[in-house]
Amino acid sequence: MTAEPLPATASATGLSERALGPDLARGVMLLFIALANSHYFLLGERYVGGFPAGGSRVDDAVAWLVSTFVDGRAFPMFGLLFGYGVAHIVRRNAGFGSSVVDQILFRRSLVLIVIGVLDALLFYAGDILAMYGVLLFVGILLVRRSDAAVLAVAAVFFVLGALPSVDSLSISTAGPGPEALPPDLATMFSERAAIATIVALVGPIGFVCPFAIGLWAGRRRILERPAEHRVLLRIVAAVGISAAVLGAQPAALLVTGAYERPADDVLEWVGPLHDATGVLGGFGYAALICLVATRLRNRGLVAAVAAVGQRSMTCYLLQSPVWFVAFTPFLLDLADTLTVTTTALLAIGVWAASVGLAEWMRRTGRRGPFETLTRRFTYAVRPVSAAPGDSAPGSSAPGSSAPGSAL
Repeated sequence: MTAEPLPATASATGLSERALGPDLARGVMLLFIALANSHYFLLGERYVGGFPAGGSRVDDAVAWLVSTFVDGRAFPMFGLLFGYGVAHIVRRNAGFGSSVVDQILFRRSLVLIVIGVLDALLFYAGDILAMYGVLLFVGILLVRRSDAAVLAVAAVFFVLGALPSVDSLSISTAGPGPEALPPDLATMFSERAAIATIVALVGPIGFVCPFAIGLWAGRRRILERPAEHRVLLRIVAAVGISAAVLGAQPAALLVTGAYERPADDVLEWVGPLHDATGVLGGFGYAALICLVATRLRNRGLVAAVAAVGQRSMTCYLLQSPVWFVAFTPFLLDLADTLTVTTTALLAIGVWAASVGLAEWMRRTGRRGPFETLTRRFTYAVRPVSAAPGDSAPGSSAPGSSAPGSAL
């Protein structure tokens, strides 16, 4: 594909301009994503909601914590922040005209799809980057719609996600399939090609609501200016997180084996309740983290976690090779060895390693390699030479508290 260069001043956000709140939220979100993804590889005699049953009491406690606070809550926050970043891209480049903005978003969509498909085929079948690329391709239709239209779309898809259904990961009894634990390379590629296609094409349906809400919030710069929206953020944090915790309990207690699996006419409410309240929880987490960020100084551990958020695509993709090496049967084959607890510790360790790497890149003035790749393809111009962290031509002045681009 030969792309026509965009105007030389069309650009992404410089590292020195980014607001702390959204980056901190992205950094924390990647810990949740590591915890949410890793336990789906585990094998067991009985499998519920992504967890093998029959473990120790500690395993049950960890499963309850992950099901209550992480599963179905991390990815809606990802969707919200993704939509928020898209709103920033649109606002930042609006002066160049709608065709330029559409071209920028289309290129970002394309690069997400390509990187996501490669990651799904080579390392992790559940990769969501391709799904978000498809979501952005469709989301281009929303970026110039009115606030009322955007909120209406969010409401419709939220209601659709809350409708009764037994097809929910939070209550599924299906264990990891050959796409997750392939016995050989031929099976790996054939199974993952099919799963990656389904995830990319069907997955976006469940994330239209958080994407649309993020787009709406991004237009108002709510997360990067929390002091101006303190009351709203407090309400969203309190209501969203409370709803997520309470709504998770039927599924979370089922995961721990606290009660026997009920009939399908009961389960068809349990899964959607867990998932729908998880969307609200994702909103609540983002609001809470941005509120807390107003009281924090951007240094030490806070700066390191925010650095992960600034390099969220790179740090997300670093997780996939770890799952591949750790769980693939013809490599370390730990799916039947690790427990829910030790897998959670592995996920935390992987995230902590990404924090260390991101902090090194921050101190040395480096962007993440995948952020650099995405930026160069999206804008089709090489950034001009500048001191590490300086903004590119046409960017906002330092101190403008920009949230950064999508992902």
